[in-house]
Amino acid sequence: MDLSTEYLGLKLNNPLVPSASPLGRNLDTAKQLEDNGASALVMYSLFEEEIRLEEQELERLMSGQSLGIGEADSYLPVQDSYLSIIDLYLEQLAALKNTLDIPVIASLNGVSNGGWVEYAGDIESAGANALELNIYYVPVDINESGEAVESRYVNILKSVREQVKIPITCKINSQFSSLGHFIKRLEDAGANGVSIFNRFYQPSINIESLEVQPTLHLSKPEEMLLRMHWIAILRGNTGLSLAATGGVHDATAVIKLLLAGADITHMCSALLMQGPKLIKTVLEDVASWMEENEYDSVSQLKGSVSRGTAMNPEAYGRLNYLEVMRSMPG
Repeated sequence: MDLSTEYLGLKLNNPLVPSASPLGRNLDTAKQLEDNGASALVMYSLFEEEIRLEEQELERLMSGQSLGIGEADSYLPVQDSYLSIIDLYLEQLAALKNTLDIPVIASLNGVSNGGWVEYAGDIESAGANALELNIYYVPVDINESGEAVESRYVNILKSVREQVKIPITCKINSQFSSLGHFIKRLEDAGANGVSIFNRFYQPSINIESLEVQPTLHLSKPEEMLLRMHWIAILRGNTGLSLAATGGVHDATAVIKLLLAGADITHMCSALLMQGPKLIKTVLEDVASWMEENEYDSVSQLKGSVSRGTAMNPEAYGRLNYLEVMRSMPG
C-alpha cells in the first residue's frame, strides 16, 4: 500500500503531519511522533508579539544600563551571551533537524507587516524545509473593509516571500466573504500551499469578576466537515498544496479529507489527548480501509470525491442545505 503524498514539493511517506503545538518543544516527543509514522512535523509558532515585547524590553534595559547605574548594571543581561526568543527557536529547529529524518516545517505567527518577518530568512538558514505563515488576525475595527483585511494577509506573505526561497504555506481562517478568490490571491502572491482552517479561540466572560477570560477548547471531530467542504471545492481550482487542520481525530476523518482532495491532514488535539501512538493506529486503519476499497495509493484516493469529480457535485452547494431541510422531521 503506497501511502506517500506530495506536499509543498516535499515527498512525504504518508499524509499525517502533526501541526504546530507544544509537542515540537520536546525532542523525545518529536522522535516518538516520527517513530509512530509522522511524515513531517510543524514546529510550535514564533509569535510576532513575543518578538516585539522582547525587543522593547531589551531596549529599555540597555537604555537603563547606558545611564551608568552601577548597582543595576550587575543585574542586566550581557548582550553577547543573551539568547533571544528567536535564538532559542533557531536552536530548537536545528536540534529537531539533527534528531529527525522527516521534514521540519517552521511556523511564524503574526498580524502586521513589520520587521518580525525578516526572521524568516534566519529560519530558512537554520534548515527549515518549509515555512507555515500563520496569520491569526481578528478585525475588531468595524471601519476596516474586507479588502483591507485580505490585503493585510497578502502583503505579509509578499514580505516573507522576499526573505526566503523555501516553500511557504499560509494557515488561514474560514471567515472570508469569497474564500476561493482570496486563496487565489495568496497563490498569485507566492504561496505554495494553504492550510485550512485556523481555529479562533473565543474568550469567555467571568460573571463573578466581570472580566474577559481567555479560554482553550481542543477541537471536536465535527469541525472536520467545514475543512472537507472547502478542500473539495478548492481541489482542481488551485495549484496550491492543500492541508486540512482542525477536527482530525481518527482514520475516518483522514479518509474523508483525502477523498475531498487534501494532500495532508494535520493532527493536534487528538495527539495532545491520546499521545504519539495514535498516528500509528490511524495509519493502519487508513491502509486497511484502502485495501478493502481497492485503492492502491493515496495518490489514487486524493480528490476522487472532490466537487470536480463527485457523482453529485451540487451536494457541495445549496443542494445540501435543501436536502438537510427536507430531511428534518416536521
